[in-house]
Amino acid sequence: MRYFEKISFEQFKKDISDDKELYDSILLPKRSTKNSAGYDFKSLTSFTLRKGERKKIPLGIKVKLESDEVLMIVVRSSMGFKHNIRLCNQVGIIDSDYYNNSSNEGHVWICLQNEGEEDFSISEGDNICQGIFVKYLTVDNEEDIDNLRNGGFGSTNN
Repeated sequence: MRYFEKISFEQFKKDISDDKELYDSILLPKRSTKNSAGYDFKSLTSFTLRKGERKKIPLGIKVKLESDEVLMIVVRSSMGFKHNIRLCNQVGIIDSDYYNNSSNEGHVWICLQNEGEEDFSISEGDNICQGIFVKYLTVDNEEDIDNLRNGGFGSTNN
């Protein structure tokens, strides 16, 4: 079973704000068309990304995945193609064991970077990235790794 859900209000207060109205306004990602592969994530607030600037952006969302899946987070095509806005890591990978980890509940964040020639404004509710579910394979002769990590951000190697 896979699904999106809001982080708890307690985690929201730690990471973002104690604004309950803002928390209540979080919309779960959804596809825009029947054949869209990506689930659109919306910006919680309005902001301007200055030319050359990077900005960490909390999404207020966590995702439950099957054990053999990842959620790939990519920038919206139009933002990259038209405005040269990128994700700092180009593609974010959310592993299934990131969900409900002890460090941040599995709260998904992105970091946008403006490599364009102009400032770029994002309004509250704008689609800012998309998530695509992907199955993956592992090798048959892998050693037992069941208890090696906690599943938090950067937990495999800073």
